[in-house]
Amino acid sequence: MAKVSAVEKNKARRKLVDRYAAKRAELKAIIKDQSKPIEERFQAQLKLAALPRNSSKTRIRNRCDVTGRPRAFYRKLKMSRIALRELGNKGLVPGLVKSSW
Repeated sequence: MAKVSAVEKNKARRKLVDRYAAKRAELKAIIKDQSKPIEERFQAQLKLAALPRNSSKTRIRNRCDVTGRPRAFYRKLKMSRIALRELGNKGLVPGLVKSSW
């Protein structure tokens, strides 16, 4: 059995989140609606718990598009500090000016 990289796992999670986003939102709305009977809200909670765990948006990890590194991630550029520095030194990041690194 081949090992799946963390980057691939994260891509699969993103697909699951997109696939189940509407269903999760619908169930959460039922759970939070105090006007609904408690049995109906409890059933919605059970259905939400039955959905795949990786379909939750909080399971997604921000990763560098260049290296796949999960730490020191710049959201605006979608890359880690290390990749940013390397590409910045080569002049491949528009608008980035080398200061004193």
